[in-house]
Amino acid sequence: MPKRIGQILLDRGLLSPQDLETALKIQQEQGGRLGWILATLGMVRRVDLFQALADHYSLPFGTPRLDEWEQRVDTQLLTRFSAAELLEKQAFPVRLEGKTLTLLNAYPGNLETERFFLERSQVEEVHSVVITDLDLLHLVQRFFRQDLLSESVTGLFYRNPEESAFLVFSRPQMAWMFVLVALVGFAFFLAPSFSLQFGVFLCQFLFLVLVGFKFLLSVVGSIDEIIFREPPRSFYDSDPEALPVYTVLVPVFKEPEVVETLIQGLKNLDYPQSKLDVILLLEEVDSVTLEAAKKASPPSNWRFLVVPKAQPQTKPKACNYGLFFARGKYLVIFDAEDVPQPDQLKKALYAFENSDPSTICFQAALNYFNRDQNLLTRLFTLEYSYWFDYMLPGLFRLNLPIPLGGTSNHFKVKELREIGGWDPFNTTEDADLGIRAAAQGYRVGIIRSTTFEEANSQVWNWIRQRSRWIKGYMQTSLVYNRHPLRMLKTLGWKRWISFQLFIGGTPLVFLVNPILWGLFFTWLVFNPAWLAALFSPWVLLLALFNFLIGNFLGIYMNMLGAFRRKFFSLILVSILNPLYWILHSIAAYKGLWQLLTRPHYWEKTVHGLSRGHSLSSPEASNHGE
Repeated sequence: MPKRIGQILLDRGLLSPQDLETALKIQQEQGGRLGWILATLGMVRRVDLFQALADHYSLPFGTPRLDEWEQRVDTQLLTRFSAAELLEKQAFPVRLEGKTLTLLNAYPGNLETERFFLERSQVEEVHSVVITDLDLLHLVQRFFRQDLLSESVTGLFYRNPEESAFLVFSRPQMAWMFVLVALVGFAFFLAPSFSLQFGVFLCQFLFLVLVGFKFLLSVVGSIDEIIFREPPRSFYDSDPEALPVYTVLVPVFKEPEVVETLIQGLKNLDYPQSKLDVILLLEEVDSVTLEAAKKASPPSNWRFLVVPKAQPQTKPKACNYGLFFARGKYLVIFDAEDVPQPDQLKKALYAFENSDPSTICFQAALNYFNRDQNLLTRLFTLEYSYWFDYMLPGLFRLNLPIPLGGTSNHFKVKELREIGGWDPFNTTEDADLGIRAAAQGYRVGIIRSTTFEEANSQVWNWIRQRSRWIKGYMQTSLVYNRHPLRMLKTLGWKRWISFQLFIGGTPLVFLVNPILWGLFFTWLVFNPAWLAALFSPWVLLLALFNFLIGNFLGIYMNMLGAFRRKFFSLILVSILNPLYWILHSIAAYKGLWQLLTRPHYWEKTVHGLSRGHSLSSPEASNHGE
């Protein structure tokens, strides 16, 4: 009878009896493979574990001679398999010799894997050589590099070009815009005074409708006890062995300073480490962060994926690449500086198990740990508190399409792959994915859990970030208005109108806002006769209503977020929100310019600007709300 893994490691002096006892106790409580538990807890090195596995199964260990095995790979044989199949089976075929297939195996002892390769290769025998899971990762990345990269970049475009932002304007859209510009020019030529008056009326009416719509969402979203279902205490204490593997994707770019904090933050998650599959996504050009990640020596449930260099160099491209390698049934995206509440994964899991099968994703709330750093971070916190605590819950309760936030999105992996992952050409890939999910018949839900991150504290850095987001909303609006009638049929009237107001209307009101303020101040200071002629009594009444009631509602809605979060020190700050809206307008015009000149350019947001503000915020506990 072969020696057990633990005994082999003990005999070699690679494991202490105390560590073995601890790991056995965890295995008894949580289930799972003992060797993997030892590795994820850092009690044994990955290479020592797989060497012990090879000895346990009386198989050769191939890691020390991986270069030699790599040179022997029959690339013609590989054409019979896909990268996804090899990653699923955790094995890599090397060559056929007669009726024997040589297999580099990172999951030895799995009879299902051997049967799969026997049938696919039509051989009589499989000869396994044990390698580590990281060796397998390396082999798949090397021999399927171009396939993986092409699928990550252009997969969605080639499968369904109508849902990709690669093309900015379709030909019909260009034609309609030309007709619209011609009609507006013709109207101004025939009746300039009436045309200006009608244009002012349209701007005021748009402002009224959008503010009214968002106020309605806020009212509906305030009834949170109907929306959020908290897991009972018994769920947290349920059998850990029954918990599925959960993949955590963390895209990073030139952020070496956050790696150690990131590792510690994910260790704090209330989820068995042996069931966590953490993938750090790094760009090929970012050797500094890769070296910092290696130096930090994370547990063995972490993997580093280096995304090959290719344009566009965007977060969604990296996430698509990581999606190929995800082992979990569920997947969540966290940014490098994120501090999620520890029980967030269990809340998401409970929500999936108790929701409609059509729910593909649950969005957690985002908020900021450095809200008191300066005026900008305070205004940013007010906005996010209102957005995630009122606006999105309102959309959810009314069963309207939800644009996702950029992080803390929890997905069903199978369904996420089916709808094509993220669009690497859309600079607000999260919002786009939420709309695409709705267009394909899926729902997005909300969970009451918060991830704390760093609020942008520098104005120009904020404008760069916000212009990218607004440009992405413009892209998403263009993409899903290529066939508006088809979209209307898919979504229905209510959801289609919501999409137009929320995705298309949001950047539009930012563009219109400075025009209205400019007219107001011109009238207030100079009161020219030509301007007075533009404001007929009914237009003036509408403008006055928007100025008094519309701006009041905008300020009041931001106050709501401060009340719910008990950020009472921010309540008076909300009065300054009109200044914040001016920044939005600057960002909107910058985003519009880039839409026309550099549509796929991804402006990197600089992080780590929160001087002296700790990532280990006390609000990141489970009871931070």
